[in-house]
Amino acid sequence: MTYIRNQTGATASDTIRDLWVVYDGECPFCSRFVTLYRLRQRGHAIHLIDARSDHPLVAAVRAHRFDLNAGMVVRWRERFYHGADAMHLLGVLGSDQSAFNRLNQAIFSRPTLARILYPWLVRGRRLTLALLGRKLIDDDFDERESSR
Repeated sequence: MTYIRNQTGATASDTIRDLWVVYDGECPFCSRFVTLYRLRQRGHAIHLIDARSDHPLVAAVRAHRFDLNAGMVVRWRERFYHGADAMHLLGVLGSDQSAFNRLNQAIFSRPTLARILYPWLVRGRRLTLALLGRKLIDDDFDERESSR
């Protein structure tokens, strides 16, 4: 079992039921997706982490060299899943309690379909951030690092 420090500095165990989702908190689509997606009904403890935060898991994701502008990262059972693989995992683990979840499950539980569609979601995210005048994650991270 591994351990991860949470935002308060307390240590939280990473059990087989813990699911950590690192996403862009400034992207309206990303934020809405993680809010709507229901995994708790299947007994998973969900930890939503804004990729723009100073959370230790964000540092771990960066250390593994995952590009957070190319996709969200899910950590589950001591493994990292990025982009389409993360969406596929969420599609497989998601409940079918809502129409939103059933749609996501139908699309993203198929790995090939997830790999085809996910790059379009990333393009949509980039366009939306540009239209809203928001920066990409790396730009935001670089500015925070230089101000220290």
